[in-house]
Amino acid sequence: MITDTISDMLTRIRNALMAKKSEVVLPYSNFKHNLARVLMTEGWINHVEVKETAGIKNLALLLKYDQEGSPVISGIKRVSKPGQRIYSGRTQIPKVLGGMGTTIISTSRGLMTDKQARQEKVGGEIVCQVW
Repeated sequence: MITDTISDMLTRIRNALMAKKSEVVLPYSNFKHNLARVLMTEGWINHVEVKETAGIKNLALLLKYDQEGSPVISGIKRVSKPGQRIYSGRTQIPKVLGGMGTTIISTSRGLMTDKQARQEKVGGEIVCQVW
């Protein structure tokens, strides 16, 4: 049994990128699906698809690489963990690499990037950072 499914998702993405895989498949949950959608809209991954086989839902992510074959995601890190939740107010939302990366935040209005949270003036739990 996995206690932190988000860390498991990020680790699977990290491992698939190091192995130059084109796709990574992981167990489905609404939170992971929403997180994958945010990653897709921000341009970190190509496509998100829900696959169902024998009544079991899985989430398939198509990973993104540049022309030279190197991954678009050079780093992905879980910030808030089950043992230590990290929250941020709307004025203290951290930037990744001076704005070159993305911080994903779970707010009362759903998952969003740091830029969207600043525009909507909301804070929340810092889920992960991608660069």
